[in-house]
Amino acid sequence: MAEMDCHPEIDGDARIVMLIDDEPAQSRLVSAIAARDGWRTIVAPDAETAIAMLGTREGMLLSAILLDQWVPGDNACELIAELKSRRPALPILMLTTSASPLLAVEAMRAGASDYLVKPVSPDRLMEALRSATTRESPRDELAPLTEKMSASLDFDAMIGTAPPFRTALAQAAKAARGHGHVLIEGESGTGKEMLMRAMHAASPRAKEPLRTIALASVPQGSIESVLFGHEPGSFPGAFDRQIGAFQHCDGGTLVLDDVDRLTPVLQQRLGEALESGIIRPVGASYGYRFDVRLLVTSNVGLDRMVEAGQFDAALGARLGATRIHLPPLRERTGDISALARHFLARIGEQPGLNHLSVSEGALTLLAAYDWPGNVRQLQSVLFRAAVYCESNTLTAESFPQLSELLGEQGNARPLDAHDGVGIMLYTPDGNLRPLEEIEADVIRLAIGHYRGRMTEVARRLGIGRSTLYRKLSDLGIDNAA
Repeated sequence: MAEMDCHPEIDGDARIVMLIDDEPAQSRLVSAIAARDGWRTIVAPDAETAIAMLGTREGMLLSAILLDQWVPGDNACELIAELKSRRPALPILMLTTSASPLLAVEAMRAGASDYLVKPVSPDRLMEALRSATTRESPRDELAPLTEKMSASLDFDAMIGTAPPFRTALAQAAKAARGHGHVLIEGESGTGKEMLMRAMHAASPRAKEPLRTIALASVPQGSIESVLFGHEPGSFPGAFDRQIGAFQHCDGGTLVLDDVDRLTPVLQQRLGEALESGIIRPVGASYGYRFDVRLLVTSNVGLDRMVEAGQFDAALGARLGATRIHLPPLRERTGDISALARHFLARIGEQPGLNHLSVSEGALTLLAAYDWPGNVRQLQSVLFRAAVYCESNTLTAESFPQLSELLGEQGNARPLDAHDGVGIMLYTPDGNLRPLEEIEADVIRLAIGHYRGRMTEVARRLGIGRSTLYRKLSDLGIDNAA
C-alpha cells in the first residue's frame, strides 16, 4: 500500500517528494538519500495510486515527483503527461535504466524536468531535486541532464583552441603513450572522463580492459570491496567471493573518478598496494600481483588536501607524477561557438531530433554566461533547447531562462574583447574552416557589434563601404545583425 498516512502531522516547511516505484528496496534507498537533504518521501506503487495521491493532504503539498520508468513501462510518457495535466507546476524527474536519447526527448516533451539513468549517485539525485525545485531563479533550463550520447574516444573529439586547453590535450596525448599513473584535475563538467577515455584509446593498453569507478556513487563501506574484492564471510553480508576492479582490469586501465573521496584508511591501503604491486582482497590470506594503470580525477586540488592533512602525501605524489589541469569553460569562452556547433551536430544525429544551426545572437548569449557546470552544462542546455526548437535554428529566444539569468545582478560574465565570440576557426573534425566562411562570420559579428552602422563596420574592418557591400553580396549575407 502507498505510504499515505505515515506522518499525520505535516510540517509546513517540509519538502515532500512522491516516489512512484514498486520496488521496496529502491524505495527505502531513495527515501534515505532524500532524507539527508531534508526531504520526506511518500511512495506510490503504481500509476493509479500516484494519481489518487495527488488529491490527498500530503499530495497537495508535493514539491516534486520521482517516477521509476519501470512502473508504467512503455506508458511512462503518458503518465508524465497525465500528472502534468493535473499539476502543471510540479517538477517530474524520471528514473530509468535506459540511456536512450530518444526516451529522454520523449520524456521531456511529455513534461519531465530531468532524466536520471540508474544507478544514480546520491549527489546527482539531490542535485536534480534541488535544481528542479529552486524557485528563486529560473534555472530549469540549466539543470544538468544525465542523458548519454555516444561520444568519440579520440583526441579529435576534444573541441577547443584556447591555449590552456590545447596545452592540457598535448600533455594528455604525450602521457597516453606511457604507462605511468595520471591525475586529471578540473571542475565538474570540464571533460575529465572524456579525456581519460581518449587517453586509454591512444595508449598501449587500448585493447585491454577499461573500468571506471565513480567513487562518489559508491557507499564508503563498499569502496574497499569494489576496488580490491573480498572473500566469503569477510564481513556481515559477504556471502560470496567478489572480484575487485584491480583484478578485473589487470593489464588494462582503471579510472578512479573523484579520488579525493577516498578515506584516509583507503588512501593508505591504495598507497601500499601501488608500492608493493600486490592486491589483497578483504578477508583473504593471500595476495596477487597486478598490472593496472590508474587514471584518477579530482574536482579539488590534491595539493591543497595534502597541505591540510586530508590526503596522503605519498599517494598524492605517486598519482600526480603526471598532472593535467583542464580549464573551466569560463576561461575559454572563445571555444563556445565551436563547442555549440559540435554538440548540435551530435544532437542532430539522435533519434527524434533535427540538425540545427545556431545564430550569432544565440552564441553571444551563450558566451556571456559563466557556466558553473562547464562543458557538460553547455551540452545539456543545447540538448534541452533542441528538444523544444520548432525551427531550423537556435536563436537567443531559444534560451529564455538563460536570458533571464543574465539579467540578474552578478550572474552575467562581462564579455572580453578577445573572446572571439561567434568565430569558429575549426570544423568539428579539427580542420580549419574555409577562409570565406570565417570572413563571413567576422563580417556578421562586426555588423551585430556595431548595430548595423555600416560606415563604422567598414572602418573597423579596414575596408571601404563599397568593398564591404561587395563582400556582403559575394558571401551571400545581408546586413542584418
